[in-house]
Amino acid sequence: MIENKLEINSFSSLKLSQLEQEKAKDEKKLPKKNGKKFSKFFNHFSTIATKATGSPYAFIIAIFIVIVWGVSGPIFKFSDTWQLVINTGTTIVTFLMVFIIQHSQNKDTVALQVKLDELIAASTASNKLINVEELTDEELEVIKKFYTNLSTVTKKEKENKPHSLEEEKENIEKDIDEVKAT
Repeated sequence: MIENKLEINSFSSLKLSQLEQEKAKDEKKLPKKNGKKFSKFFNHFSTIATKATGSPYAFIIAIFIVIVWGVSGPIFKFSDTWQLVINTGTTIVTFLMVFIIQHSQNKDTVALQVKLDELIAASTASNKLINVEELTDEELEVIKKFYTNLSTVTKKEKENKPHSLEEEKENIEKDIDEVKAT
């Protein structure tokens, strides 16, 4: 029990140390005061914007705008300007929302990954996949095949025996060769 706590503490310390190093690198890239203020502002703004635009009310407002635009067509005789208004508006909103949504997705992905890493570190599960998000597509495909195969084998054996990557090293190497060949 004490050893597990020490392992968790050392893992947490390691993760915090890595996060501090990454933060230091990021701080060197941006001007310290303005960059930090802008980052904090954009973080706050994107959180609010994604929550607001992802709500049912935002959808209803968008539908209302399209209906008003459609109904106003006969008033403006379906002119080019009338069409340009909706085209320009939707293009601008879409362009800006791409960056806001991507920022929120990146933030959520990092937060989720840190939580999963902490769960793996705190449990008796193998920690070999802790940095799986840093693998190439080919490597991920090999690992997927391995675990699919492992699931099939486990179902056939009907054992609760834990399997590890070491047990199937030869199969993994064959899978890597197959993926590289395709």
